[in-house]
Amino acid sequence: MTDSAIRVRFAPSPTGYLHVGGARTALFNWLYARQQGATMILRVEDTDAERNKPELVQGIIDGLQWLGLDWDEGPFYQSQRLALYKEAAQKCLANGSAFLCYCAAEKYAGADHAADGATVAEKVRRIVRCSCRDGNPSNPDVKPAIRFRVPAGKTVFSDAVFGDREFDNEEIEDFVLLRSGKDGEEWGMPTYQMSVVVDDIDMRITHVIRGADHLSNTPKQVLLYRAMKAEPPIFAHLPLILGADKSRLSKRHGATDVNMYRAEGFLPEAFRNFLALLGWAPGGDEEFLRTKELIEKFSLSGVSRTNGVFDRPKLEWFNTQYLQKLPIEDLLPFVEAELKRSGLWKEEWATGPGHEWFSRTVDLLRPRVRFLPDFSSWSRAFFSDDYTIEEAGKTKFWKDPKVPELMRALADALAALTEWNHDACDHASRAVAESAGVKAGLLINATRVAIVGQSVAPPLFDTMVALGQQRVVSRLRAAFP
Repeated sequence: MTDSAIRVRFAPSPTGYLHVGGARTALFNWLYARQQGATMILRVEDTDAERNKPELVQGIIDGLQWLGLDWDEGPFYQSQRLALYKEAAQKCLANGSAFLCYCAAEKYAGADHAADGATVAEKVRRIVRCSCRDGNPSNPDVKPAIRFRVPAGKTVFSDAVFGDREFDNEEIEDFVLLRSGKDGEEWGMPTYQMSVVVDDIDMRITHVIRGADHLSNTPKQVLLYRAMKAEPPIFAHLPLILGADKSRLSKRHGATDVNMYRAEGFLPEAFRNFLALLGWAPGGDEEFLRTKELIEKFSLSGVSRTNGVFDRPKLEWFNTQYLQKLPIEDLLPFVEAELKRSGLWKEEWATGPGHEWFSRTVDLLRPRVRFLPDFSSWSRAFFSDDYTIEEAGKTKFWKDPKVPELMRALADALAALTEWNHDACDHASRAVAESAGVKAGLLINATRVAIVGQSVAPPLFDTMVALGQQRVVSRLRAAFP
C-alpha cells in the first residue's frame, strides 16, 4: 500500500454537537492523513431519523473549521445513499451470509451499537439464534428484516493500538443489516453496522481511526467485510477521554461542545495541541507543539491504550502559552476578530502606522491575557475611550487626599513633554512625586487606575506610550477635573 492510497474518514452523527471526543477523533484522522500525504473524508452518518437533528450538522462543520481540520472529500450524507445499503444487504441475503428475520422489532432494536446499560436478560436474548435463521419464520405475517448470519468459530483482527483481538462468534448476535419496512415500504433503514461497512468499502477507506467504544462493533464489521469479499481496513481504536473524576467525559464535567470553547476565547491551535496529547505522546517531554510539529511527529504507534483525562486547567495553560508565544502576526487576526465582535475594531489598525500601533499594543497586553475576550474586556481602555473605572481601584488607590492634586500636576507635566517615550514618562512622573514629597508608587498606582480603569495592567510607562500623550493627559484631567 503506497502513501497516496491511504484514505481515512471522520464520520460524525448529527445526534449531538461536536464533542471533545469526536474532535479528538477528527484531529487524529487529520494528523495521520496530513502526515502520510493521504486523503481525509468527511461523512455525516445521519440515518437515525428519530435522533438526528439536521441543524447540528452545521455546528459540527463549524467546529471542524474552527479547529482547522479540513477534509479532501465530502461531506457525504448517508441519508442520500440508502439505495446502496439496501443493495448490499440483499447481496448478503443472496450469498447466504444473511437471512430474513420475522421477529418482532423490539427483539433487534438495539443491535446496531454496543448495548450500554443493557440488562442481563437483554444481553442473553441478543445471542440466542432465532428460528428464522433456519428458514422457519417466527411470525410470517409481518414484514421481515435482513439479519446477518454469524458463522461459527472466532473472529480475529489486529488493532494498531490495542493489538490482536479475538472474539468468540457464539457471543455475537445475528445482527440486523436492514430493518423491516413500515407504511407500505418493503424495507426500512439500514443499521449502523451495514451503512458504515458499505461506505468504508465504497469510499476505499484504508484506516479506521475511532474511539475505543467502537471496539465491540469491530468483530461484526470484520464479518461483514469478509461476507462482502472485501479486505478489512486497518483499525486503530483511540483511548477514551475521562473527566477529572475518571468517569467518562460528559456535560457534568463542563463544556463538551467544541464551539463553546471557541466562544470562551480559546485559540484553535492551542486546543489542537491540547487535544493531540489526550491519548498520544510524541516522545520526550515537550508539550508546546505547533501544528506543523504535530503533523511531523504523529504516528499511530504513539497512541496510548490508557484513557486520557480532560484537564481544564491544562487546557487553559496551553491557551496562555499560545497567546504569549505565537508570532505576533499569527495572533493579530484572532484579536482583530474579537475586537470586531465587541464593536471596538477600527479599520485604521489594519495597515500602515495604525497596524504597527495595534501590533505593539497586542504584544504589550498578551502576557496578561488568558482568553481572547480579555482584549475587549479588561484591555478595553487600550482600544476605546469608552471604559469604566473600577470601584475597587478607586477605593484602594485614590483614598489618599493628595491624589487629586498629584494627578493634576502629572497631567500638566506630561502635557509639557516634547518627546513621548518610556523614559520621558518615567522621569516626568517621578519628578512630580518627588516634588510633592510622596512615594512614586502612590502616583503610579493612582495613575494606572485613571488611564486604564483598573489596578492590574501592563507596566505604567509602557501603557502610557501605547495610549499616546493626548489620551493619557485627557484621561487624567477627566478623572480629576
